[in-house]
Amino acid sequence: MRVLQALAGAPQGGAEMHFARLAVALADVGVEQRAIIRPDDGRAAELARGGIEYVEAPFGGRFDFKTGRVFAQEIRQFKPDIVLTYMSRATAKCPSGNFVHMARLGGYYDLKYYRGCDHLIGITPDLVSYFRDGGWPEQKTHFIANFVEDKPYPAPHDRALLDTPSDAPLVFALGRLHANKAFDILIAAVARLDGAYLWLAGEGPLRGELEALAGKLGAADRVKFLGWQTDPMPYFGACDIYVVPSRHEPLGSVLLEGWMAGKPMVAAASQGPRFIVNDGETGLLVPIDDAAAMANAIGGLIADKDEATRLAKNGRAAFEADYTYRRATAEYLELFEKVAS
Repeated sequence: MRVLQALAGAPQGGAEMHFARLAVALADVGVEQRAIIRPDDGRAAELARGGIEYVEAPFGGRFDFKTGRVFAQEIRQFKPDIVLTYMSRATAKCPSGNFVHMARLGGYYDLKYYRGCDHLIGITPDLVSYFRDGGWPEQKTHFIANFVEDKPYPAPHDRALLDTPSDAPLVFALGRLHANKAFDILIAAVARLDGAYLWLAGEGPLRGELEALAGKLGAADRVKFLGWQTDPMPYFGACDIYVVPSRHEPLGSVLLEGWMAGKPMVAAASQGPRFIVNDGETGLLVPIDDAAAMANAIGGLIADKDEATRLAKNGRAAFEADYTYRRATAEYLELFEKVAS
């Protein structure tokens, strides 16, 4: 089985992280691969560590003719059975040929950009329903959830380095500082909780606004902006509660990382959390954009450590059952073999 993967992504993001994870996981089970990526030293290093050959292309706009030539050359030389593209830019640049073209979608994107594909992969059943409502036949739409690697637990990050008392309730959140992620709601919730601290890992266009909001709410000294972190595990290790406040989250790997790390989770009830979280069993769901409800849920777990431990244990069990790289790799291999035959 020969698989060519292509991603025209940003330096950070959920789809970008999944791309590297899947490529390395498939390499681990012996799948022969090539990759086409936009120039990015970090992503190139990840692929190189996995022994995956790659080429770079600009993935520019309408006057970018180089990317199409790179695609054609790789297909001609590598002769893939499957070409797997991520998001609309890479999908649109892929030429037709003697292979099966599959696109992996992590959101409710305009399906007109995917007309040239043979099959679509959605990361939730609701996304697959969206494909079918858009006219795609059942046999050409497939569900495979995200996954995260089960990493060993490193030493927790030293709270003193971030001016956080050792006995303070500590909330952790991770993601791009974008309106969809609703970190404004999380900051407002933490501001309501006396003595609670928030560590927020990520970068994005709203950093300045979020810092100003923390100051306005009198919580500037309790909200710590960490920047983008390639390895969030030490921060998971240090925190008491993990929160996913997103207004829009089809199925973020950030949800699974919290479960994998064995932390109790509070999440806004957007698409992804509603799909994977069993409210009251593997996490707590609160209404979207409701800072008071989020504060109540976080505060309840701070007060009831036995309940927090129960949710964390159940979340870890859910991760082990359905969201490991072994499970996802087997599902991708089964699908590839099926469509290629």
